[in-house]
Amino acid sequence: MGGVTSSVASKMAFFPPDPPSYGVANEEDEPAAASVEDASSRKVATRRVVMTGVRWSVGVEARRVRTRRGSEIIAVYVRHPGASLTVLFSHGNAADLGKMYGIFVELSARLHVNLMGYDYSGYGRSSGKPSEANTFADIEAAYKCLVDVYGTREEDIVLYGQSVGSGPTLDLAVRFHRVRAVVLHSPILSGLRVMYSVKKTYWFDIYKNIDKIPHVKCPVLVIHGTKDDVVDCSHGKRLYELCQHKYEPLWIEGGDHGNLEKFPVYIRHLKKFLSTIKKLPSEKDAAAEHETWAAENRAQPDSETISETPSRMISRRLEPSKKSTIHEDPTLSTEHVDKRRRSTGHREKARSSTDRRSRRSVDCFDSILEHEQQEKPRKSFDRIGEKIRAMGLCNVDCFKEPPDSAELSRGR
Repeated sequence: MGGVTSSVASKMAFFPPDPPSYGVANEEDEPAAASVEDASSRKVATRRVVMTGVRWSVGVEARRVRTRRGSEIIAVYVRHPGASLTVLFSHGNAADLGKMYGIFVELSARLHVNLMGYDYSGYGRSSGKPSEANTFADIEAAYKCLVDVYGTREEDIVLYGQSVGSGPTLDLAVRFHRVRAVVLHSPILSGLRVMYSVKKTYWFDIYKNIDKIPHVKCPVLVIHGTKDDVVDCSHGKRLYELCQHKYEPLWIEGGDHGNLEKFPVYIRHLKKFLSTIKKLPSEKDAAAEHETWAAENRAQPDSETISETPSRMISRRLEPSKKSTIHEDPTLSTEHVDKRRRSTGHREKARSSTDRRSRRSVDCFDSILEHEQQEKPRKSFDRIGEKIRAMGLCNVDCFKEPPDSAELSRGR
């Protein structure tokens, strides 16, 4: 059954750019020379390669990384001096490292983070065939490469999944609980739910994010455009509702599926999120803090002891400050009300001038994005219905909700 599911998934959802937008040349001959053995005695075989067809940048290197399913994927690592966090980026469909290269370099510079991106099996110059199971092995291999080759602490890794990339991102997040945080960019509830409003998960569905996200134990930021015509914004909102540790989401007004990086608020919100999680204890540190706190309070009576798990510690610290977020207007004196009214016009003018400066500051970023994303993302999921019919899995009408009994009686 698992093999059938993988076959169905590969036919429905994966459309790698053809031909690839970049090339590679080997820099190291023997992958065994770069093998690194981890604590579980499994080896991550890597070797340096040179990417061709892209503009070379300082601090960037590429590697072939062998996965546990036998593929050799291409991964690119962008180093930022003094960075404390590393982003592991899983790109969307109809993209490869050549198309994402400029964006990766710019994000690393703007966010002050190290960044690793990788191509799924069958994408770019990675070997193998695209499948759901292979993408899960691909992101795991990239993750282990960060830890074993580049010495990155698991607690310093932020997983970033864009569109289809939200699938492998959440799968890794539920299996590796020590990651610092997760960012979901235009994420999907599941492959089938992009096309149909189904109420349950079917065996042949892919990337069942709706079932996995409740088990993610780290902070999650969801970003989605309100005008997304490929993956509706309702996907991001539903995933946000199901998070254990919610961070203030970003719903970009007017943003579509492939242009969210062009909005100034995108970078500002990401910076704010990364700044927040830097101040939070990791899952490991929170557990140690909880043990210390518990030891100090064992002598207290039960009625005076308040137990707080590491998860609750993180959630409490993620809550927005009452000073910056006002849900209900408190009662104000007449003098304060008059002062606020008099200052409103000045604040609005200052805000508009700040927005104009913010737009000018990202002109350089926009030029790179326009070069890297000349084509609008293909609506890859539009083919799901046709594939389901062609393979005879079931009648597409089976996804429609049955009419109410009252309607049936009126029809008679």
